[in-house]
Amino acid sequence: MSRVVVVTGGSAGVGRATVAKFARKGWDVGVIARGTDRLEETAAEVRRLGRRVCTISADVADPEALENAAESIERDLGPIEVWVNNAMATAFAPIALLTPAEFLRGTQVTYLGQVHGTMTALRRMRRRDAGTIVNIGSALSYRAIPLQSVYCAAKYAVRGFTDSLRCELLHDAVNVHVTMVHLPAINTPQFDWALNKMRRRPQPVPPIFEPEVAARAIYFAATHRRREVWVGLPTVKAILANKIAPGLLDRYLARAGYSGQLSREPRESDAPANLFEPVRGNWGAHGRFDDRARRSSGQLWTSRHRLGLGLAALVGGACWLWVSVRGGARKLQ
Repeated sequence: MSRVVVVTGGSAGVGRATVAKFARKGWDVGVIARGTDRLEETAAEVRRLGRRVCTISADVADPEALENAAESIERDLGPIEVWVNNAMATAFAPIALLTPAEFLRGTQVTYLGQVHGTMTALRRMRRRDAGTIVNIGSALSYRAIPLQSVYCAAKYAVRGFTDSLRCELLHDAVNVHVTMVHLPAINTPQFDWALNKMRRRPQPVPPIFEPEVAARAIYFAATHRRREVWVGLPTVKAILANKIAPGLLDRYLARAGYSGQLSREPRESDAPANLFEPVRGNWGAHGRFDDRARRSSGQLWTSRHRLGLGLAALVGGACWLWVSVRGGARKLQ
Protein backbone atom coordinates (compact mmCIF):
# COMPACT_ATOMS: atom_id res chain seq x y z
CA MET A 1 0.00 0.00 0.00
CA SER A 2 1.26 3.50 -0.85
CA ARG A 3 2.18 5.83 1.98
CA VAL A 4 0.14 9.03 2.13
CA VAL A 5 1.16 12.46 3.43
CA VAL A 6 -0.88 15.66 3.65
CA VAL A 7 0.83 19.04 3.41
CA THR A 8 -1.10 22.23 4.15
CA GLY A 9 0.11 25.36 2.43
CA GLY A 10 1.63 22.93 -0.05
CA SER A 11 1.41 24.96 -3.26
CA ALA A 12 4.31 27.39 -2.62
CA GLY A 13 7.35 28.01 -0.45
CA VAL A 14 8.39 25.42 2.12
CA GLY A 15 5.17 23.50 1.55
CA ARG A 16 5.83 23.15 -2.18
CA ALA A 17 9.38 21.92 -1.53
CA THR A 18 8.04 19.47 1.07
CA VAL A 19 5.47 18.06 -1.35
CA ALA A 20 8.24 17.44 -3.90
CA LYS A 21 10.48 15.85 -1.25
CA PHE A 22 7.85 13.33 -0.18
CA ALA A 23 6.92 12.55 -3.79
CA ARG A 24 10.57 11.85 -4.66
CA LYS A 25 10.69 9.48 -1.69
CA GLY A 26 7.74 7.50 -3.07
CA TRP A 27 4.83 8.97 -1.12
CA ASP A 28 1.42 9.90 -2.50
CA VAL A 29 0.55 13.45 -1.53
CA GLY A 30 -2.54 15.34 -0.45
CA VAL A 31 -2.04 19.07 -0.95
CA ILE A 32 -4.21 21.68 0.75
CA ALA A 33 -3.94 25.37 -0.13
CA ARG A 34 -6.15 28.29 -1.09
CA GLY A 35 -4.93 29.16 -4.60
CA THR A 36 -6.39 26.84 -7.26
CA ASP A 37 -3.91 27.77 -10.01
CA ARG A 38 -0.85 26.82 -7.94
CA LEU A 39 -2.58 23.64 -6.79
CA GLU A 40 -2.83 22.52 -10.42
CA GLU A 41 0.86 23.25 -10.99
CA THR A 42 1.80 21.39 -7.79
CA ALA A 43 -0.28 18.39 -8.85
CA ALA A 44 1.47 18.32 -12.23
CA GLU A 45 4.86 18.32 -10.47
CA VAL A 46 3.88 15.37 -8.27
CA ARG A 47 2.63 13.41 -11.27
CA ARG A 48 5.90 14.07 -13.11
CA LEU A 49 7.61 12.46 -10.14
CA GLY A 50 5.47 9.37 -10.63
CA ARG A 51 3.19 9.66 -7.60
CA ARG A 52 -0.54 10.09 -7.07
CA VAL A 53 -1.82 13.42 -5.81
CA CYS A 54 -5.06 14.85 -4.46
CA THR A 55 -5.33 18.65 -4.30
CA ILE A 56 -7.96 20.48 -2.28
CA SER A 57 -8.61 24.23 -2.26
CA ALA A 58 -9.36 25.02 1.38
CA ASP A 59 -8.57 27.60 4.03
CA VAL A 60 -6.94 26.08 7.13
CA ALA A 61 -8.75 28.68 9.23
CA ASP A 62 -11.96 26.78 8.42
CA PRO A 63 -12.02 23.49 10.41
CA GLU A 64 -14.98 22.09 8.48
CA ALA A 65 -13.17 22.67 5.18
CA LEU A 66 -10.14 20.78 6.51
CA GLU A 67 -12.32 17.89 7.65
CA ASN A 68 -13.89 17.65 4.20
CA ALA A 69 -10.44 17.85 2.59
CA ALA A 70 -9.15 14.96 4.72
CA GLU A 71 -12.15 12.82 3.76
CA SER A 72 -11.51 13.47 0.08
CA ILE A 73 -7.81 12.70 0.36
CA GLU A 74 -8.36 9.42 2.18
CA ARG A 75 -11.04 8.42 -0.30
CA ASP A 76 -8.71 9.09 -3.25
CA LEU A 77 -5.32 8.07 -1.86
CA GLY A 78 -5.83 5.97 1.25
CA PRO A 79 -5.16 6.37 5.00
CA ILE A 80 -3.14 9.44 5.94
CA GLU A 81 0.10 8.40 7.62
CA VAL A 82 1.74 11.84 7.99
CA TRP A 83 0.14 15.27 8.27
CA VAL A 84 2.35 18.37 7.88
CA ASN A 85 0.89 21.64 9.23
CA ASN A 86 2.75 24.20 7.16
CA ALA A 87 0.27 26.89 6.10
CA MET A 88 0.93 30.40 7.39
CA ALA A 89 0.02 34.03 6.77
CA THR A 90 1.55 37.10 8.35
CA ALA A 91 2.24 40.83 8.17
CA PHE A 92 5.39 42.92 8.36
CA ALA A 93 4.64 45.96 10.50
CA PRO A 94 5.10 47.37 13.98
CA ILE A 95 2.22 46.60 16.31
CA ALA A 96 1.12 50.25 16.29
CA LEU A 97 0.27 49.98 12.57
CA LEU A 98 -1.62 46.68 12.72
CA THR A 99 -5.38 46.29 13.05
CA PRO A 100 -7.25 43.77 15.22
CA ALA A 101 -8.58 42.16 12.03
CA GLU A 102 -5.04 41.60 10.74
CA PHE A 103 -3.96 40.04 14.03
CA LEU A 104 -7.05 37.85 14.04
CA ARG A 105 -6.50 36.62 10.50
CA GLY A 106 -2.81 35.88 11.04
CA THR A 107 -3.68 33.94 14.20
CA GLN A 108 -6.47 32.01 12.50
CA VAL A 109 -4.14 30.80 9.75
CA THR A 110 -0.73 30.41 11.37
CA TYR A 111 -1.83 29.17 14.80
CA LEU A 112 -5.39 27.86 14.55
CA GLY A 113 -4.63 26.41 11.13
CA GLN A 114 -2.15 24.06 12.82
CA VAL A 115 -4.66 23.31 15.58
CA HIS A 116 -7.38 22.50 13.05
CA GLY A 117 -5.02 20.38 10.97
CA THR A 118 -3.84 18.48 14.03
CA MET A 119 -7.38 17.79 15.21
CA THR A 120 -8.40 16.63 11.74
CA ALA A 121 -5.42 14.28 11.51
CA LEU A 122 -5.92 12.96 15.05
CA ARG A 123 -9.53 11.96 14.39
CA ARG A 124 -8.18 9.48 11.86
CA MET A 125 -4.86 8.52 13.43
CA ARG A 126 -6.26 7.75 16.87
CA ARG A 127 -8.65 5.19 15.36
CA ARG A 128 -5.70 3.45 13.71
CA ASP A 129 -3.36 4.06 16.67
CA ALA A 130 -0.67 5.18 14.21
CA GLY A 131 0.56 8.25 12.41
CA THR A 132 2.79 11.31 12.67
CA ILE A 133 1.89 15.00 12.84
CA VAL A 134 4.57 17.54 11.96
CA ASN A 135 3.98 21.07 13.20
CA ILE A 136 6.12 23.80 11.68
CA GLY A 137 7.74 26.18 14.11
CA SER A 138 10.60 28.60 13.81
CA ALA A 139 13.51 30.10 15.67
CA LEU A 140 10.88 32.78 16.26
CA SER A 141 8.86 30.23 18.25
CA TYR A 142 11.43 30.85 21.01
CA ARG A 143 12.77 34.35 20.30
CA ALA A 144 10.36 36.99 19.00
CA ILE A 145 11.59 39.88 16.87
CA PRO A 146 10.18 43.30 15.94
CA LEU A 147 7.94 43.76 12.89
CA GLN A 148 6.74 40.15 13.09
CA SER A 149 4.51 40.11 16.16
CA VAL A 150 1.67 38.36 14.29
CA TYR A 151 3.92 35.52 13.15
CA CYS A 152 5.96 35.21 16.35
CA ALA A 153 2.93 35.09 18.63
CA ALA A 154 1.31 32.42 16.47
CA LYS A 155 4.45 30.28 16.42
CA TYR A 156 4.82 30.57 20.21
CA ALA A 157 1.22 29.39 20.49
CA VAL A 158 1.86 26.41 18.20
CA ARG A 159 4.73 25.33 20.44
CA GLY A 160 2.55 25.51 23.56
CA PHE A 161 -0.26 23.62 21.86
CA THR A 162 2.14 20.91 20.67
CA ASP A 163 3.64 20.43 24.14
CA SER A 164 0.16 20.01 25.65
CA LEU A 165 -0.81 17.52 22.97
CA ARG A 166 2.30 15.39 23.53
CA CYS A 167 1.43 15.02 27.22
CA GLU A 168 -2.15 14.02 26.45
CA LEU A 169 -1.12 11.40 23.88
CA LEU A 170 1.34 9.92 26.37
CA HIS A 171 -1.36 9.87 29.05
CA ASP A 172 -3.77 8.09 26.73
CA ALA A 173 -1.06 5.71 25.43
CA VAL A 174 -1.89 6.67 21.86
CA ASN A 175 0.74 5.67 19.31
CA VAL A 176 0.60 8.93 17.35
CA HIS A 177 3.85 10.86 17.19
CA VAL A 178 3.89 14.67 17.25
CA THR A 179 7.02 16.60 16.32
CA MET A 180 8.01 20.20 15.59
CA VAL A 181 10.49 21.50 13.04
CA HIS A 182 11.96 24.91 13.87
CA LEU A 183 13.15 26.75 10.79
CA PRO A 184 15.64 29.56 10.16
CA ALA A 185 15.25 32.27 7.50
CA ILE A 186 14.04 30.56 4.31
CA ASN A 187 14.01 31.86 0.74
CA THR A 188 10.29 31.67 -0.01
CA PRO A 189 7.67 33.93 -1.67
CA GLN A 190 6.54 35.00 1.82
CA PHE A 191 8.72 38.09 1.52
CA ASP A 192 7.03 39.12 -1.73
CA TRP A 193 3.39 38.55 -0.87
CA ALA A 194 2.99 39.01 2.89
CA LEU A 195 1.13 42.14 3.94
CA ASN A 196 3.82 44.82 4.31
CA LYS A 197 3.23 48.20 5.94
CA MET A 198 6.86 49.29 5.82
CA ARG A 199 8.34 51.60 3.20
CA ARG A 200 10.87 49.01 2.03
CA ARG A 201 10.51 45.43 0.86
CA PRO A 202 11.04 42.80 3.57
CA GLN A 203 13.81 40.23 3.50
CA PRO A 204 14.76 37.21 5.62
CA VAL A 205 17.48 37.90 8.18
CA PRO A 206 20.70 36.31 6.82
CA PRO A 207 21.92 33.65 6.64
CA ILE A 208 19.16 32.46 4.34
CA PHE A 209 18.46 28.83 3.42
CA GLU A 210 16.71 27.35 0.41
CA PRO A 211 13.28 25.76 1.02
CA GLU A 212 14.70 22.34 0.13
CA VAL A 213 16.74 22.46 3.36
CA ALA A 214 13.50 22.88 5.30
CA ALA A 215 11.86 20.11 3.27
CA ARG A 216 14.65 17.67 4.13
CA ALA A 217 14.22 18.48 7.81
CA ILE A 218 10.45 18.02 7.64
CA TYR A 219 10.79 14.67 5.88
CA PHE A 220 13.34 13.56 8.46
CA ALA A 221 11.06 14.62 11.33
CA ALA A 222 8.14 12.78 9.75
CA THR A 223 10.07 9.51 9.45
CA HIS A 224 12.05 9.55 12.73
CA ARG A 225 10.71 9.83 16.24
CA ARG A 226 12.31 13.09 17.28
CA ARG A 227 10.62 15.52 19.65
CA GLU A 228 11.93 18.55 17.79
CA VAL A 229 14.26 19.26 14.89
CA TRP A 230 16.17 22.56 14.86
CA VAL A 231 17.30 23.62 11.39
CA GLY A 232 20.37 25.77 10.84
CA LEU A 233 22.93 27.12 13.26
CA PRO A 234 21.12 30.52 13.43
CA THR A 235 18.10 28.72 14.92
CA VAL A 236 20.24 27.02 17.53
CA LYS A 237 21.97 30.28 18.44
CA ALA A 238 18.72 32.25 18.68
CA ILE A 239 17.04 29.68 20.92
CA LEU A 240 19.99 29.24 23.26
CA ALA A 241 20.96 32.91 23.39
CA ASN A 242 17.40 33.82 24.37
CA LYS A 243 17.57 31.38 27.27
CA ILE A 244 20.86 32.86 28.45
CA ALA A 245 20.50 36.61 27.84
CA PRO A 246 17.01 37.62 26.70
CA GLY A 247 17.39 41.22 27.87
CA LEU A 248 20.58 41.64 25.87
CA LEU A 249 18.78 40.29 22.80
CA ASP A 250 15.94 42.76 23.36
CA ARG A 251 18.41 45.63 23.15
CA TYR A 252 20.23 44.18 20.16
CA LEU A 253 16.98 43.64 18.22
CA ALA A 254 15.80 47.14 19.11
CA ARG A 255 18.89 48.44 17.31
CA ALA A 256 19.23 45.96 14.45
CA GLY A 257 15.90 44.17 14.14
CA TYR A 258 14.34 46.67 11.74
CA SER A 259 17.22 47.18 9.32
CA GLY A 260 18.03 43.46 9.21
CA GLN A 261 14.54 42.62 7.94
CA LEU A 262 14.23 45.39 5.35
CA SER A 263 15.97 45.49 2.00
CA ARG A 264 17.10 48.67 0.28
CA GLU A 265 14.34 48.31 -2.30
CA PRO A 266 11.27 50.48 -1.87
CA ARG A 267 7.93 48.74 -1.46
CA GLU A 268 5.92 48.76 -4.68
CA SER A 269 2.69 50.71 -4.51
CA ASP A 270 0.81 47.69 -5.89
CA ALA A 271 2.61 45.03 -3.84
CA PRO A 272 0.43 41.91 -3.36
CA ALA A 273 -0.78 40.82 0.08
CA ASN A 274 -2.07 37.32 0.79
CA LEU A 275 -3.25 37.75 4.37
CA PHE A 276 -6.95 37.70 3.51
CA GLU A 277 -6.97 36.40 -0.08
CA PRO A 278 -4.54 34.18 -2.01
CA VAL A 279 -2.22 35.86 -4.49
CA ARG A 280 -2.55 34.55 -8.03
CA GLY A 281 0.35 33.26 -10.08
CA ASN A 282 2.94 30.49 -10.02
CA TRP A 283 5.25 31.43 -7.18
CA GLY A 284 6.82 28.02 -6.68
CA ALA A 285 9.00 27.07 -3.72
CA HIS A 286 11.65 29.77 -4.02
CA GLY A 287 11.59 33.48 -3.35
CA ARG A 288 13.86 36.12 -4.85
CA PHE A 289 16.97 35.34 -2.79
CA ASP A 290 18.48 32.40 -4.67
CA ASP A 291 21.77 34.25 -5.12
CA ARG A 292 22.14 34.54 -1.32
CA ALA A 293 20.53 31.34 -0.07
CA ARG A 294 22.35 28.24 1.17
CA ARG A 295 21.49 24.82 -0.21
CA SER A 296 22.60 22.85 2.85
CA SER A 297 22.93 23.06 6.63
CA GLY A 298 25.78 21.45 8.50
CA GLN A 299 23.82 21.80 11.72
CA LEU A 300 20.92 19.82 10.24
CA TRP A 301 23.36 17.01 9.39
CA THR A 302 24.58 16.89 12.99
CA SER A 303 20.98 16.89 14.26
CA ARG A 304 20.02 14.02 11.97
CA HIS A 305 23.05 12.05 13.19
CA ARG A 306 22.33 12.80 16.86
CA LEU A 307 25.24 15.19 17.25
CA GLY A 308 22.90 18.14 17.76
CA LEU A 309 23.07 18.09 21.55
CA GLY A 310 26.84 18.33 21.52
CA LEU A 311 26.67 21.23 19.10
CA ALA A 312 24.01 22.92 21.20
CA ALA A 313 26.17 22.56 24.30
CA LEU A 314 29.13 24.05 22.43
CA VAL A 315 27.13 27.02 21.20
CA GLY A 316 25.50 27.49 24.60
CA GLY A 317 28.89 27.49 26.29
CA ALA A 318 30.18 30.04 23.82
CA CYS A 319 27.16 32.29 24.45
CA TRP A 320 27.59 31.98 28.21
CA LEU A 321 31.28 32.86 27.93
CA TRP A 322 30.54 35.86 25.72
CA VAL A 323 27.90 37.20 28.12
CA SER A 324 30.20 36.68 31.11
CA VAL A 325 33.11 38.45 29.47
CA ARG A 326 30.86 41.31 28.33
CA GLY A 327 29.50 41.70 31.86
CA GLY A 328 33.00 41.67 33.35
CA ALA A 329 34.17 44.30 30.91
CA ARG A 330 31.30 46.59 31.86
CA LYS A 331 32.18 46.29 35.53
CA LEU A 332 35.73 47.42 34.78
CA GLN A 333 34.55 50.53 32.98
